[in-house]
Amino acid sequence: MIISFNVYATLLSMIFVLLLGRFIIGKVKVLRDFNIPEPVVGGIIAAIVIFLLYQYGKVELKFDGSLKDPLMLAFFTSIGLSADFASLKKGGKLLIIFLFIVTGLLFLQNIIGMSVATLLGVNPVIGLLGGSITMSGGHGTGAAWADLFKNAPYHFGASMEVAMASATFGLVMGGIVGGPVARFLVRKYKLEPDKRIQNDSPVGFEKPEKERLITSGSFVESLALITIALFGGTEIAKLFQGGGFTLPTFVWCLFIGVLLRNILQATKIHQVFDREVSVIGNVSLSLFLAFALMSINLWQLVALALPMVVILVCQVAIMVTYAVFVTFRFCGRDYDAAVLAAGHCGFGLGATPTAMVNMQTVTQHYGPSHAAFIVVPLVGAFFIDIINALVISGALKLPFF
Repeated sequence: MIISFNVYATLLSMIFVLLLGRFIIGKVKVLRDFNIPEPVVGGIIAAIVIFLLYQYGKVELKFDGSLKDPLMLAFFTSIGLSADFASLKKGGKLLIIFLFIVTGLLFLQNIIGMSVATLLGVNPVIGLLGGSITMSGGHGTGAAWADLFKNAPYHFGASMEVAMASATFGLVMGGIVGGPVARFLVRKYKLEPDKRIQNDSPVGFEKPEKERLITSGSFVESLALITIALFGGTEIAKLFQGGGFTLPTFVWCLFIGVLLRNILQATKIHQVFDREVSVIGNVSLSLFLAFALMSINLWQLVALALPMVVILVCQVAIMVTYAVFVTFRFCGRDYDAAVLAAGHCGFGLGATPTAMVNMQTVTQHYGPSHAAFIVVPLVGAFFIDIINALVISGALKLPFF
């Protein structure tokens, strides 16, 4: 028996998944400790229930997918609208160095993922999905690229399942390894925070700033910017469709968002309301992930379990090694560099919130690091997504495919 959900029933199901995830996270401490997102928890439970209904009740649920693409594109547009290039000045030289270090890891993650997949004799798409797409990109980037890999010329039907499993594994491991890496570096090199800032007031993400009030007028303005970027990005994607130079539609939307933000800021025509854009983006991402997870086919993961585990374990080992021997060394081999290494483990395997929690845990124990709390959010919040999109597109040109 097939039960079809129209767009309203599908939206209601997505919201229910988010509320279920929030309820469970509120009851289970370990999920809060590792910052597992609400749509991931609720979506996985929904996917299991749907699988059991299909397997044992012979009931198949079909959801309306008309909201999926607009929600995904709105999320990436919000990232572009948050990309303030003037913020580069805040991080100074250390921000530029860290940006290059992070970019190097993106290339390495994809090479490792695709190489291990090839050695194991499985589709290299699995290696790419277990590479920078989900390790440094997280659930949102993973779901977006998974949609692409389902279609020609890749035709990889289990792409969404692999992406969601990889992103969840990375998120958990990013929270586990970051603290121990910083602890090892601090003890090995007997590092201490700069005594000149011991009594300073917290800066940046160490302390929330005064917030503007979201109003109906400002919301419409932010929604207009996102809509302009959505329209422009989708139209540009159509122009390049079938040509020699192709990028996924969400990358174009992201780029249009970047251009809009920085042109408006440079000309002082309009000040983008970051918190409001972030709210719209986060709501879009949560609903999109809820749909992506509740509609995955869990049985397709069984045959791919072993190669996925091997690829992901390799990625964790590479991340820890890279943080110790590259991130720490090139960022100055001091206390700030150790905190940056912990943060890099957070969003190099999971997401920026994981990086922030890692750094907060380290600084609460050993002392403050103003530099780390300026650099990591700037890189992890938006620059990483822009660069990652280009790196992934380049990886698809390699002879693995």
